[in-house]
Amino acid sequence: MRQGPERQWFWATLSLSSISIVALVFAAWEVVENHFFSHADYITLHYLYITRGILSSLLLAFWAAWYVLRQRRLSEEQLRRSHEHYRGLLEASPGAVALYDASLRVTEWNAAAERLYGFAKDEVIGKVLPTVPAQKTAELKQHLEKVRAGEPVTEVETIRQNSRGELIDVQVSLLPFREPPGQQFFLEVTEDIRERVKLRQTLLEVEKLTSMGRMAAGTAHHLNTPLAAALLRVQMLREQIDRGPLAADLERLEASIRFCKQFVQRLLDFTRRPPLRKQPENLCVTIRSVLSFLAPTVLSKRAAVSVDLDGAEKELVLADRSELEVLFSTLLSNSLDAIAAGGEISISCRRPSPDSIEILIADKGCGIDPADLPKVFEPFFTTKGPGKGTGLGLAIARNIVLEHGGAIRLESRPGQGATAFVELPLHREAAAHA
Repeated sequence: MRQGPERQWFWATLSLSSISIVALVFAAWEVVENHFFSHADYITLHYLYITRGILSSLLLAFWAAWYVLRQRRLSEEQLRRSHEHYRGLLEASPGAVALYDASLRVTEWNAAAERLYGFAKDEVIGKVLPTVPAQKTAELKQHLEKVRAGEPVTEVETIRQNSRGELIDVQVSLLPFREPPGQQFFLEVTEDIRERVKLRQTLLEVEKLTSMGRMAAGTAHHLNTPLAAALLRVQMLREQIDRGPLAADLERLEASIRFCKQFVQRLLDFTRRPPLRKQPENLCVTIRSVLSFLAPTVLSKRAAVSVDLDGAEKELVLADRSELEVLFSTLLSNSLDAIAAGGEISISCRRPSPDSIEILIADKGCGIDPADLPKVFEPFFTTKGPGKGTGLGLAIARNIVLEHGGAIRLESRPGQGATAFVELPLHREAAAHA
């Protein structure tokens, strides 16, 4: 089992020690023979020589057996310590370590791999590596070919899956591992980088928000002036026409221009927030005002909008009116975009607690994929096609709700529509008289 110089040293030591023993036995036997059997006859001497040969052979056999067994015990102890040292290093490694052959059959699996992937060592040893998702199999084969060709594969970001089928962002390094000789093994060391990826995405979002803030500042600078001028002209026309068939149209036109002006300002405030101007507001009045503003879109889509706000007619919330208009306009616009022509939208309310009210906006549109649902409130994330959405609507809506001490959530199933739940705290005085 020994190789190279160690094996040569073993046989040299054994041979020299055996020669020494034989020489010692022969020397001792000559002394005994000369002292006690100097006058012995030929037959006696013959038996003495036979006895000396047998004794020498037995001594050599016992010595060789003892020496070999001793060396074997030392080798086994050294191997055991080496194995314990190797296992200790393997288990202490912060990275998830997997050793597998060319057919991806696992031969080693450390504790970090068990923690990261959720597979126990006994579950994977001798089986095909279970952590590579189907879409990454071709990529792994390419990496193995590079390793065979002597090219390094280190710190490659990819995806692995755990025992629950969840995808995990990891950083992979692959190394060649040849033992026993002639067999090709691969040592895969993976590191969980989910937090790093999340941080990187957050930094990208911050960068996007910064760019959006600069763009919003330019947009506000260019649009606020003509909107203010248009609003002033409409107000002047209203003063000239107090009554008549055009008065109502001018009033709606004034409200629409004011809403556009406030929305542009809200885009600017997305990254630079001014103080809110909160006062008691009636949600029913606000929602009906938004519906009036969206009436042309509702008519063009032939949508059936049902409103049941009987439980909120007398309830007030402490809020900024323009913020509430942006909030409900965003949610209703999303519902109108989701439904087909002639689709249905319902607006209702309920009281989840004595101190709060919840507005439900439900549509029977296309719905949202479950994989996209956790991300719908993230800035710049949109399920709409290119050029059809900025991905800011729900992010702004969420910020508005949080600024007013409320909560917002979305429930949806593909093909079955979506429902937005907006919960807001009631105004204290209103709650006290309820």
